[in-house]
Amino acid sequence: MSARHFVHPTAILRHAALLSSGTLILVPFVWMLSLSLKPPGEIFGASFSLLPHHWYAVENYQRALTSAPLLRYMANGLIVCAAILALQIAVCAPAGYALAKLRFKGRDVIFALVLIGLLLPHQVLSLPLFILGYQLNILNTYAALIFPYVVSPFGIFLFRQFFKTIPDDVVHAARLDGLPEISIVWRIMVPMALPAVIAFSIFSVVSHWNDLFWPLIAVRSEELMPPPLGIMAFRNEEAGNDYGPLMAAATLVVLPLVLAFVAAQRWFVEGLTGGAVK
Repeated sequence: MSARHFVHPTAILRHAALLSSGTLILVPFVWMLSLSLKPPGEIFGASFSLLPHHWYAVENYQRALTSAPLLRYMANGLIVCAAILALQIAVCAPAGYALAKLRFKGRDVIFALVLIGLLLPHQVLSLPLFILGYQLNILNTYAALIFPYVVSPFGIFLFRQFFKTIPDDVVHAARLDGLPEISIVWRIMVPMALPAVIAFSIFSVVSHWNDLFWPLIAVRSEELMPPPLGIMAFRNEEAGNDYGPLMAAATLVVLPLVLAFVAAQRWFVEGLTGGAVK
């Protein structure tokens, strides 16, 4: 075997580990799609089969769209995710710029607090956020779903790392042209950091589109429920879970995220690796 065609054993092990982990991640989604195509009798059948013997897709997906206001839940998710993303970028981009390009007293301390914020799970803050929402009288509103996520430590960290890869000469030239700092952020830095914006957008939308814990606490009205909370409408305490429509609804909820990620995959990878250069 020539040296050109020799494959190192570590490369084989690395690819085998990646394929194995990728398969484990995909198995639940494949099984979800499979169950959404099956009639109830096959879902609880003794034999194992990915493809149904009798296709029940039309009935399951029709019930997913009619048994509960699934489109309303998805519209709520779109409203909440869009509002959170817009506010997060409005806050995180200037904050990341300040930590990357400005020199001021306490900058390192603030950045250390941002890193600590990355380590804290959001569930730890749920009780004080619930009390604050009650005092502000915003519970069971869109504001209750949006307000706790306006400041994102991960967003600040990502923008800060990407902005540090942009040469300081660009900022100095903009200052010489008379641009104020806020204009430098939005007219120069953010357009240059478009991959980071797209990468952060995917993280933000996926995280809040799939969030169940906080909406379960913050809202009670069915008109405000986001997709994960709305899917629970298919749970029936007397008859049991209606798994066919439930899996169909879950498939419809996941599908926009998959399509968005596939469309923005190149910018997503570039946005995550760009900040690692510095």
